[in-house]
Amino acid sequence: MRQRGFVVDAGVRRWIAHRRNTELGLILLALFIVVFGHAAVGLALDGRPPSGLPGYAGGLAALALLAHLAVRALARYADPLLLPTTVLLTGLGLVLMDRLDRDYARHYPASDYQSQPVAPDQVTWTVLAVVLLVATLLVLRHHRLLQRYTYLGMAVALLLLMAPAFFGADQFGAKRWINVGGLSLQPGEFVKVMIVVFFASYLMANRDALSLVGRRFLGLALPRGRNAGPVLVVWGVSLLVLFYERDLGTSLIFFGVFIVMLYITTERISWVVLGGLMAAAGTFFVATTQPHVKGRVQAWLDPMAIYLPPEQRPPGLISEQSAEALFSLGAGHLTGTGLGQGNSYLVGFAGRSDFILATVGEELGLAGLTLVILLYVLLIQRGLATAIAVTDPFGKLLAAGLATVLALQVFVVAGGVTGLIPLTGKALPFLSQGGSSTVANWLLVALLIRISDSAGKASTEPEGHATIITPRIHADP
Repeated sequence: MRQRGFVVDAGVRRWIAHRRNTELGLILLALFIVVFGHAAVGLALDGRPPSGLPGYAGGLAALALLAHLAVRALARYADPLLLPTTVLLTGLGLVLMDRLDRDYARHYPASDYQSQPVAPDQVTWTVLAVVLLVATLLVLRHHRLLQRYTYLGMAVALLLLMAPAFFGADQFGAKRWINVGGLSLQPGEFVKVMIVVFFASYLMANRDALSLVGRRFLGLALPRGRNAGPVLVVWGVSLLVLFYERDLGTSLIFFGVFIVMLYITTERISWVVLGGLMAAAGTFFVATTQPHVKGRVQAWLDPMAIYLPPEQRPPGLISEQSAEALFSLGAGHLTGTGLGQGNSYLVGFAGRSDFILATVGEELGLAGLTLVILLYVLLIQRGLATAIAVTDPFGKLLAAGLATVLALQVFVVAGGVTGLIPLTGKALPFLSQGGSSTVANWLLVALLIRISDSAGKASTEPEGHATIITPRIHADP
């Protein structure tokens, strides 16, 4: 057996087969858990399994197996845990959305938008996400090819990031959506992936200059003024997004991932301190000038104040979602009320988006909520492990950045729902309703699979026979 110019011995073939068979076994386990959950919801709500259970199971299995076959054929060296974890989280999200659809339809009038089901549309988005994963693996044969389009991608990303401020629709207090025909898209979900590609290329090309020390202040080695320019630019763009679009979550993720990748590149804690101070200053400024953001801070500081008489409530506090989410989490105790037996519909329209985590806590309890968080931790850990394993600097930064994006988004959503930080309104990756979020996060996983394939391939190639792709790198002088 030959693989790109070298002979793959029997041991490597067994190693490849073991990884792919492990992936297949874990996918089958994930499918069993999801189908069992769907059946449990039907039994709890109707006293019998859902009538469409065989079709649901078959369709989900076909999608998961299509993704597996694509990885087996196009990325055979890839990490075997990335795809099964993604399948399980996505499947659990579909189960929870279908379960919430029933409650919303039961408790809200037919004319209310909250009574409209969202699970069928989410299935369509999931199909598109899997197709995008397959297409990415088919077209992008090596992650270093992304360096050819570094600055073009950055220009497109900035246009998409700023588009909602000028052309977007103001929904639920934030302007992060663009309506195209009958579709509502969140450009920020795709921008986070494109930004990481640019950061990885830029930091790799300028790492020596960024590592230079300017002055020392209070024991910190501060960067030179000319090298702090990129941080100031990114901070300014993040502040503009936060101010004009009132999108706290995207701003935190956008700026946070740059600071983390900058620290990975330079290993200087001064960048983290500088970035943290700038993020705190920007957030404080916007929180005191934007009523929507200020209201979320008030809800974080005292969520139960919403139940006071209107004249006694703090200014800007208008939503009971934070309080209802805490009630849901408290009602779940250790093992939960059981799928289909909670009252998370009381959270309102956000129950299907970021507050879907409250449904997990109520119906699966602290144990189930911990397991879901651990699934995210596993996905993030495999991304960071890929960053360690891959040999080229661009791949290391790209994998670390993608894992950091996922970690930051899970943190800001879970932190907002549990009351650790103010709400951001971001969708919980894979689990929440949202076509843009689903497609963008599956794209993120596809890139991690491609990078882990390169890492696995490099670890098995005989010395002197590594495959090298030399892209055209547009670096600053």
